[in-house]
Amino acid sequence: MGLGAKIEKFGLNSSSNLIVDMKKLLLAFLVLPVVMASAQKQYLHCGSVFDPVTEKWSKEKTLVVDDRFIVEVLDGYTAAADGEVIDLKNQFVMPGFIDMHVHIESESNPRAYLDKFTLNPADIAFRAAVNAKKTLMAGFTTVRDLGGSGVNISLKNAIESGLVEGPRIFTTGKTIGSTGSHADPTSGVRKDLMGDPGAVDGIVNSVEDARKAVRQRYKDGANTIKITATGGVLSTTKNGKNAHFTIEEIKEIVRTAEDYDFLTAAHAHGDEGMRRAVIAGIHTIEHGTLMSEETMELMKQYGTYLVPTITAGKQVSINAEIEGYYPPMVAAKAKEIGGKQSQATFAKAYKKGVNIAFGTDAGVFNHGENAREFFYMNEAGMPVSKALKAATLVNAQLLGMSDQIGQVKKGYLADMVATDEHPEKNVLALQQVSFVMKEGKRVK
Repeated sequence: MGLGAKIEKFGLNSSSNLIVDMKKLLLAFLVLPVVMASAQKQYLHCGSVFDPVTEKWSKEKTLVVDDRFIVEVLDGYTAAADGEVIDLKNQFVMPGFIDMHVHIESESNPRAYLDKFTLNPADIAFRAAVNAKKTLMAGFTTVRDLGGSGVNISLKNAIESGLVEGPRIFTTGKTIGSTGSHADPTSGVRKDLMGDPGAVDGIVNSVEDARKAVRQRYKDGANTIKITATGGVLSTTKNGKNAHFTIEEIKEIVRTAEDYDFLTAAHAHGDEGMRRAVIAGIHTIEHGTLMSEETMELMKQYGTYLVPTITAGKQVSINAEIEGYYPPMVAAKAKEIGGKQSQATFAKAYKKGVNIAFGTDAGVFNHGENAREFFYMNEAGMPVSKALKAATLVNAQLLGMSDQIGQVKKGYLADMVATDEHPEKNVLALQQVSFVMKEGKRVK
């Protein structure tokens, strides 16, 4: 609405008292955003809708979306007397996907090890915004970001404020590790640049440090906690399997995280580190590549979830064969702890009844390709319906949002995704979603 129209709408004229006119004009500008925000209802005519609780599909449903929420789920195709119809009659509609392991700030490339010396925080932020948009367009309306420079916290806030388009983000900010660990930002650099980072930077070497590091993450604005319980693949440190924390340190991290109602995650490739993390009460084990059957049983006992990130394992194996893509030390680890091993461990853990959550480690491979994980999970023996349940209902429960997201249900946020083909007949359809809605806003 133009200024002239606003003036006419609110009854201003040239002969009005100036003070009264100014009050009316102010009212016009205050009311306008409310008027503009009152969007008409949307009636989504859906051919099939997936219910992750029953793992079944319901045919011919009308989903009524008002503002950010699903306000009705009706049988058949209801006429829209007071809103807009969105025709999804030939589509397969699911809750918005949730990825429990991404790195939104970065994306794998041969220059990655140089980038940390050349990119400014603003450069990282612009790239992160692009990555966030790719992720949302792929159907992932919520993600858990497990480590970056801290720009990820600002991105989370920007998305929540509507300044940037992207998924809902839970983020750890900076990962917590020990000196020389996979999470130590100065590992592998020359000695005059190493310094001695401490708890503020997420580097822990005592129970006291552990407590302070978690509290610092809270102060920074993070809303989840991640530790590196073992060595890693892509860091420039020799061992990718050794344990990096004492049980006492991890217990203090978990205890302090619980004070802030934070979900906790542990990056772990080696078995001893993940065993300690499970005993200490960590909620999710990320990767779990070299997990023993004994640790699988321990996870079942403690109710710990495995976030397998098979796609990342597959991709690092591919990249390791490209000369110069990784430093020699990293390439050697990537070949050892690669896709075949991670997928085989997932298959064994799933068959043994370990709790499975959906997570990809996007950033290790290209953002927007997160749905590759569905294919690899299915290839390893998990039915597509259970993989979809892991990526919706299960993850929503872990994030403490099972009453808001993870289902297409009355009263829930209108986070939805659709495909042209039935995902259970062609799992690859999940990599080419045709429709995406987040909080009632169509983004694709």
